[in-house]
Amino acid sequence: PIINEEEQADTGRREMKFIHVSDLHLGKRVNEFSMLEDQKYILNELIEIIDAEQVDGILIAGDVYDKSVPSAEAVQLFDHFLNRLADRNLYTFIISGNHDSAERLSFGNELMKERRVYVSPVFSQIPEPILLSDEWGELCIYMLPFVKPVHVRHVLAGEEQQETEEQPVISSYDEAVRAVIDAMEVNPEKRNLLLAHQFVTGAIRSDSEERTVGGLDNVDASCFDEFDYVALGHIHGAQHISRSTVRYSGTPLKYSFSECRHRKSVTVVELKEKGVIDIAAIPLKPLRDMQELRGTYEELTAREFYRELNREDYMHIILTDEEDVPDALNKLRVIYPNIMRLEYDNTRTRTRQHVEEGEAVDEKSPLTLFAELYEQQNNQSMSEEQEVFLRNLVEKIWEEE
Repeated sequence: PIINEEEQADTGRREMKFIHVSDLHLGKRVNEFSMLEDQKYILNELIEIIDAEQVDGILIAGDVYDKSVPSAEAVQLFDHFLNRLADRNLYTFIISGNHDSAERLSFGNELMKERRVYVSPVFSQIPEPILLSDEWGELCIYMLPFVKPVHVRHVLAGEEQQETEEQPVISSYDEAVRAVIDAMEVNPEKRNLLLAHQFVTGAIRSDSEERTVGGLDNVDASCFDEFDYVALGHIHGAQHISRSTVRYSGTPLKYSFSECRHRKSVTVVELKEKGVIDIAAIPLKPLRDMQELRGTYEELTAREFYRELNREDYMHIILTDEEDVPDALNKLRVIYPNIMRLEYDNTRTRTRQHVEEGEAVDEKSPLTLFAELYEQQNNQSMSEEQEVFLRNLVEKIWEEE
């Protein structure tokens, strides 16, 4: 579809300006905590940024939902967000990611075009560009949902393709994406923008992302040479690959503690004349951040320690006490209500030894055997107080026998 140039004239802008986001993962649960409230908050923040930046549109590069069958609450949240975008008369471009169901996400996409909402259909044919116009001429927007080699084989050559045919069988993700882009017949003289959801070789992953064995899903950045800007999704940390205009926006929220030090943001892209693109990152402030706290139980429960902290943040707490603290999780949640993970880091956990089969067991006393077991499991000897307690316990057991 070609958008009439007169529709663009009322913006008073000579270039097209977009917000690039991805990997909303609506409906996601992290360590059994629902993120819906946090996601609703961050979508409101996105709307505020969109209004402040006065953008022409938004690029949503896949993984709208966290599951292929999203919850009713997640669908309602995204529906409300789309309506707010449409009410602003923005262009909204959405592709499906590996977490989405392309069929469910693209439901009603023909109707939504009436409101300038474009959703990538199920990958059943080579994507055609959506054409926008501004002072610099046409901008061709291509939408490539997440694809696997089997999808591309089916579309380009049919399911019956054999290796003996003139066209080689597409077996890798890189070959699949290259084959699709070649079939797009992109005009290098025009300004071209691509939305894609793939793992580009060299990108830095986070723990919250799905992984494949041996990097089988890798796509080389050279696949995208014909495009002026590539709005990528799939990787949760904001970064560019090979060149500044092949870019992951990253998730708007942190979804694992490996992302604690990430600075979440949205990417603002301004496309001017051919070859001139301005890119900026606008930071996002979440309802609750993710923090890692480390120390002894006594240190972490001291008022001086937590007085300046946002205690509502999601916490990963690492206790360094040598002895386990009874009911530590519930006690700590009085101060830090959103603890997602509690771990110990001490002599016992740092060097876990395997308990080997003992020799000459019959020749050792129960006290000696228990002491050896304790040392193997905890990497330290029993204290004098523990030895006295154990000796009294053993003597009492023997007396009762």
